[in-house]
Amino acid sequence: MSGRSPRVSKGAPRIVSDFTQNKWAVISERGREAADLTYEEARRLVHRLAGEGRHGLCIVTNEAVSRMASSLTQSESTTVPDKV
Repeated sequence: MSGRSPRVSKGAPRIVSDFTQNKWAVISERGREAADLTYEEARRLVHRLAGEGRHGLCIVTNEAVSRMASSLTQSESTTVPDKV
């Protein structure tokens, strides 16, 4: 081994970290706080909201939030009686 880094051809695709993509959301006990954030933006928002006394803060993917929302909608429609 020569200790040199491997060569990358000029046409090779660049690998982008998931952390830099706008695919993150912040949720709290109240529900979704924000979506379409980079991980760093989400981390900063969690820090700010925690300082405001918000509880249950989590960083999740946008996909996870959409699954949670559809799951809640389905379960609410079968367990919550119609208001008369």
